[in-house]
Amino acid sequence: MGAKIPHGVLLYGPPGTGKTLIAKAVAGEAGVPFFSIAGSDFVEMFVGVGASRVRDLFEQAKQSAPAIIFVDEIDAVGRHRGTGIGGGNDEREQTLNQLLVEMDGFDTSTNVILIAATNRPDVLDPALLRPGRFDRQVGVSAPDLKGREQILAVHSKNKPLAEKVDLALVARRTPGFTGADLANVLNEAALLAARLDKKKIDDETIDEAIDRVIGGPQRKSAVMKDQERLVTAYHEAGHALVAGAANYSDPVTKITILPRGRALGYTMVMPLEDRYSVSRNQLLDQIAYALGGRIAEEIVFKDPTTGASNDFEKATSIARTMVTKYGMSAKVGSISLGSGSTEPFLGRELATNRDWSNEMAQIVDNEVRAILDQAMDEAYKALSTNRGVLDQLAKELLEKETLNHEQIAVIFKKVKKLPKRATWRSSSKRSISARGPIAVPKRKEVTDKRKSKDADRPNS
Repeated sequence: MGAKIPHGVLLYGPPGTGKTLIAKAVAGEAGVPFFSIAGSDFVEMFVGVGASRVRDLFEQAKQSAPAIIFVDEIDAVGRHRGTGIGGGNDEREQTLNQLLVEMDGFDTSTNVILIAATNRPDVLDPALLRPGRFDRQVGVSAPDLKGREQILAVHSKNKPLAEKVDLALVARRTPGFTGADLANVLNEAALLAARLDKKKIDDETIDEAIDRVIGGPQRKSAVMKDQERLVTAYHEAGHALVAGAANYSDPVTKITILPRGRALGYTMVMPLEDRYSVSRNQLLDQIAYALGGRIAEEIVFKDPTTGASNDFEKATSIARTMVTKYGMSAKVGSISLGSGSTEPFLGRELATNRDWSNEMAQIVDNEVRAILDQAMDEAYKALSTNRGVLDQLAKELLEKETLNHEQIAVIFKKVKKLPKRATWRSSSKRSISARGPIAVPKRKEVTDKRKSKDADRPNS
């Protein structure tokens, strides 16, 4: 058909998603010579050494062609050129120039494919990313529900699991976990089971392993006084109760007042399925239950503590992003303020002018404050209306220290939900159509045509 084989493939994504593992799989399956090197191996203090190593590597690959070269963490050598304040790093730039020439220079007859991996594609030089050099850019993101279940099955092959352990439920409880996180969960569970002299890994050890990966090991040496335990119990109960009273929040799956990592306790609010976008009401509910701990302290003790500092950071970050990035403020409008991400290079950041005025900055601050005030009012209303449930939650936490989703569901049967918010419009001048969305059609079963053809073919 006149097509050409891609010259290069760039694997990018967050750490722990399996980019290097894919390269290892390619090395085992391709059946051709495979050369692997790290990006930092090219960088030396002597000028010219990196470029010389690039030439030697590609020369060796050409002699063994067809061949594959894998460069791990290519951002160590492939960063933007000319990004330093007082001039760039000549050694790194010479190495990058040589790499660009080898990938797609004057000699185009080589049969060598380059695979590279990075978790910072935003810092790579544009000349490196253009078609002809990296023709394919493959995003390797965190696995979905089915992917997590399959990854858990791989890592549990050499581990004795109890019969009651359901990997599908474990996958459902670990949204957002990467392959490395899931491997760590089962490894921690195996270590805990061995430490407790158990013959098999059960649900309890897996549950503790998930908590360790999320929040760190439990601080058994941290002995809290009775008053601190009481404040922590009401603080976590406040988070959970606001989430339970909200209309668009994910379900509360766990509450604990056992110190873990830097936290004195935590409330786990987990989605039941993978989510790829979040609505405005869901974001407002996240802000409301983040502030629920502080509001509970104010209602019960009339003397708040410093335990809500991280909650304020999360709530403010969500509110500011809603205003400046998602166009969810009527006064600011449907515009994006600032670049999509922070500038990774100091020289460019200093040379970049802010793209909004001081007046707009004041409006943004006011809108962020309005969103936070509304969330605090909603949290106050939810806790005041369900004060009896708040006391019951705190009492149960003081007795049992940890509540699972089944125990929480029993208590939440008495919760009175918050009234639904008024319909939001980006402008008061626009009218909202009375018609709702169309019905979602059912998905058709996708069959593999090749399999069906093979099934019809008689045996030879």
